[in-house]
Amino acid sequence: MKDRFNTFDSFDESDASFDDFEQAIPLMSEEEEKELTESIVPDELPILPLKNTVLFPGVVVPITVGRDRSLALVKEAYAGDKIIGVVTQKDEDIEEPEDKDLYRIGTMARIIKLIKMPDGSKSIVIQGKSGFEVEEFTQSSPFFKAKVKAFPKEMDIQGVELDASIRNIKETATRIINLSPNIPSEATIAVNNINSPTFLLNFISSNLNVGIEKKQQLLEIQKFSDNLKKVMEFLEQEVQVLDMSEKIRTKVKSDIDDQQREFYLRQQMKAIQEELGEDAEHQEVEKLKEKLAAKKLPENVREEAEKELRRLEMTPNASPNYGIIHSYVEWILDLPWDEYSEDKLDLNFAKEVLDEDHYGLEKVKKRIIEYLAVLKLKEDMKAPILCFYGPPGVGKTSLGKSIARSLNREFERFSLGGIRDEAEIRGHRRTYIGALPGRIIRSMKKAGKGNPVIMLDEIDKVGSDYRGDPTSALLEVLDPEQNDTFSDNYLELEYDLSKVMFIATANSLDTIPAPLRDRMEIINISGYTLEEKTEIAKKYLIPKQIEENGLKKEQINIDDESIHMIIDQYTRESGVRNLERQVAGVCRGVAAKIAKGEIEEFSVTENDVEEFLGKQKYFSDAAERTTVPGVATGLAWTPFGGDILFIEASVSKGSGKLNITGQLGDVMKESAMLAIS
Repeated sequence: MKDRFNTFDSFDESDASFDDFEQAIPLMSEEEEKELTESIVPDELPILPLKNTVLFPGVVVPITVGRDRSLALVKEAYAGDKIIGVVTQKDEDIEEPEDKDLYRIGTMARIIKLIKMPDGSKSIVIQGKSGFEVEEFTQSSPFFKAKVKAFPKEMDIQGVELDASIRNIKETATRIINLSPNIPSEATIAVNNINSPTFLLNFISSNLNVGIEKKQQLLEIQKFSDNLKKVMEFLEQEVQVLDMSEKIRTKVKSDIDDQQREFYLRQQMKAIQEELGEDAEHQEVEKLKEKLAAKKLPENVREEAEKELRRLEMTPNASPNYGIIHSYVEWILDLPWDEYSEDKLDLNFAKEVLDEDHYGLEKVKKRIIEYLAVLKLKEDMKAPILCFYGPPGVGKTSLGKSIARSLNREFERFSLGGIRDEAEIRGHRRTYIGALPGRIIRSMKKAGKGNPVIMLDEIDKVGSDYRGDPTSALLEVLDPEQNDTFSDNYLELEYDLSKVMFIATANSLDTIPAPLRDRMEIINISGYTLEEKTEIAKKYLIPKQIEENGLKKEQINIDDESIHMIIDQYTRESGVRNLERQVAGVCRGVAAKIAKGEIEEFSVTENDVEEFLGKQKYFSDAAERTTVPGVATGLAWTPFGGDILFIEASVSKGSGKLNITGQLGDVMKESAMLAIS
């Protein structure tokens, strides 16, 4: 019989393609099949490795050849009898395979067409003939050669059983073609026109939508019945997948308007998620999964996060719940559950930091050093709850920053002044759109560590109304016996705050409820004396303002007398806040003179202070005023410290009764009544 493949120049792959593999379907008679499959396998064959293709007997495959060894093999074989052995690589990523990287069962093939490409590679069309098994590789350069033996297929079923099996496999293949939108309907005609059982099985095996490993398994099966059974198993799986895809498409189309394309795509995604329980294309969910896998979490928290992630996968992007669930999972993953700063338990370093940042305040510094000492001896101790109480401007807030720096911890601060809603502390329920955790949990996320120093500023100014009392929520936060299981309304998970060092600040203790005050260690930070203010100005305020106003240290000098004058005549406070403002005013005045070119450096004296700061603002009351008849001297208490008070009286005819006006305390009223009695 004439070899029909010697005249293959007119071969057109587009005339017979199947499932994107672009493989020709040569229809063979039984005689042609017998001649093809019973070809004598020589003792030795040149071996052509294929990366991602398994060649079956009878199947025609186009291949691009680019590797040096493959080009050498094709050149020699095409010049000879055109017979080669084809095996598949176990790993397609290996560019230069060795014999151990190749499967041992392959297919003898014939090169039926050779096309030279412009880039130097070659494209060949080969047809499988019969199977073989590699016994031993005898050559690896310039191309592989191997000793081989025949690997024949055993036809172990005949007659009615064979006919029924072939009919069944054709019907299943036809059903797949009809269900798949990517396979042309003409493929049905081609499959039904294949009369050879062996070639039909090989052709379908070659075009199955399975991986290389499974195709290689089919090639290595010798019994026809086993091969048929395995192919039917793969076909049935493909039918199930296509049926499910069709079911999804039908379900989605019945629920939406054809014109709403975007909505259609979202509904299709939802249907896929419902049927498969997964969404591989959902990048956000995948990122959250990766983050969850890498995050160290308590077991109950991990279970909650995994449960919410499963809900997120089943929720369409357009749903309001999608954003709520996504935000909730992100909050869980962003919080520091088991991440702590390493405490710097160096008492000398802590003392240096505190002294560097603040002058005086020995009682506070002593308490921090004591805490560090105990922590060094007992690592699992619970952090103290401190409350710095004193007038404004004495350094309560800045002291918190220094404490955090001395401990090598993160520092977070938020003000409680004016807060009236309990949800600001405990968070909002997730049922509300835009719900967030409370300020405590938000501070923990921002700190990124489980043991920061958190400052609760202005705790004495917390209010209450119909929305709740924030001080009640603070009772749990500031109780060392309870805060290791703090529960935020948003998270609804227990969170450990026992390692957090809470520092509250207050100007007055009167407005702090007794139960809350009882949970804190009160440390009084009183006002500064004249000498202390002078030292603070020289060590901290003046250097700071010199830098902030663009001056250099050698360009300005403020003597002690000028500092005393600023303190006495331009400030009236317990702290140093206004003192810093006045020092800034002096520095700005000097900076203006230097910028104008009037001077290069300047020494500020008492005479210059009024030029920079204006007229004197505060006056010291002279005791000589008491020489005036009807004037007496009294003592008074103010938020800025002690002061003298002049009491004036005038003689007038009256009824003998005493009327007291103004906001006088009980002690003042009693003193007045006592004086007239």
